[in-house]
Order: sequence, then structure tokens, then C-alpha cells
Amino acid sequence: MKKLILAMFTSVDGYIEGPSGEFVPPPWSAEVGQAWSEHNLTHASHLIYGRVNFQFNKEHWTSPAATGQPETATINRLPKAVVSRTLSGDPGWTASLIKSDLASAVAKLKETATDGDIYCFGGAGLAKSLMLENLVDEYYLMVMPKVLGGGKRLFDTGIPRIDLKLINSRRLDVGSMILHYGRADA
Repeated sequence: MKKLILAMFTSVDGYIEGPSGEFVPPPWSAEVGQAWSEHNLTHASHLIYGRVNFQFNKEHWTSPAATGQPETATINRLPKAVVSRTLSGDPGWTASLIKSDLASAVAKLKETATDGDIYCFGGAGLAKSLMLENLVDEYYLMVMPKVLGGGKRLFDTGIPRIDLKLINSRRLDVGSMILHYGRADA
């Protein structure tokens, strides 16, 4: 059975969105692209998003601005699931909808994924739902050298205790750290 990996950027003070709900990207370099984008997309067979993050990424990766980026072909090819109560119909971008019973949908993805694991790139609401339902097998986190001072936390109030074991850590040339954790009980 495949794993569900939650891959998220976070500030040093634990925020994944800025104080006004804005996306705060990490500093980028060729090394970051290799350690983050290339790593995640090489190991993924399926992607799962919340609605807002799905729409943001769909707009970016299908736009002329994404032409020529090394990840474009892979991310546009991979099957995706979008978790949403408000979307209806075909979401496009090789995606299907998950409208209810997140645990069953994720279990089915874990059973049917073939070439790699299921990667969740967020957003905040979906990440929390996955953690509340105990569905995340590994955390692939990029800690950015930024203090946001407010916003949405990745590990927010109400998340149950989760004991983790460090799989790997890597310092990047821009000052970010990648921390890769697995569940201690796995």
C-alpha cells in the first residue's frame, strides 16, 4: 500500500499562510527546485489538493508562464484529487472530486496508486482534515527562513498528538531546511 505524504512550506514560527491568508513562497534556487519539486514529483503517482490550492495551482501550471518549467509536463500529467464541498462537475486538470468521506477516498487512493505515493500539497484546511483523520503517513516539510508572525499554522489547535521519527533532513543553499518525518508507529 502506498503512503500519503503531506508536503508543505512553513515559516520558522509554524505558519503556512501569512496574516492575511496570503501565499508566502519560499526563497527559490536550482537546489530548492531539485530538493522540493523534483523530489516530490519523482515520487508521486497521485496528487491531492484542497479546492483553493487546486485552483491556484491549476491556473499556474496550465498558463503560458509555466511553459518551459521542468515540472510542468509531470504535474500536468499526474492524476489529481480535489477535496471540496463546493465544486461540482469535472474540475479538469486530470482531477476528480472528493466531496465526502475523506478517509475512504484516501484509503482507495493508497490501494490503487501504482508508481509512487500520494502527495498532498495543501491547503491548510485539507492538511488539518487529513491530520484529524490520522491519514498522513509522512511529512515532507520545507521550513523557510521567515517569521510571519501570524496566519494559519500547519499544526493548529485541535491536531492530535502525533509521534514522528526523522527520516532525513537537508539544509538548502537559500537557508531553508527540508525535514522529512514518518510516523513513529509505522
